[in-house]
Amino acid sequence: MQRTQSAVRYSKEEEALARIAKALSHPVRIRILQLLLSDSCCFTGQLTDFIPMAQSTVSQHLKVLLESGLIQGEINPPKVRYCINRENWAKAEGVLKDFFISPSSGQCECS
Repeated sequence: MQRTQSAVRYSKEEEALARIAKALSHPVRIRILQLLLSDSCCFTGQLTDFIPMAQSTVSQHLKVLLESGLIQGEINPPKVRYCINRENWAKAEGVLKDFFISPSSGQCECS
């Protein structure tokens, strides 16, 4: 007899937190976010001036950040202009605050 797993359903808040956590889970993506936060916008080509990696590697990290919604891109061939998505950045801040300041925070009595 084969055992089947029931589909696990996650709340919108849990899914949003997971996307944000994934976006923040690599030092290169943190660096990209810091650079974009310090400037109003930045072209892809300029990012490799600050991040000593191949353009293709930087592009993969930008893809994760785009998927998370923390940044947005505007195609202007041959470059893409990336900026912080201010609306989603504010939402991410709220999601993270809610997670870290939840009613159950600090309640674990593990010793």
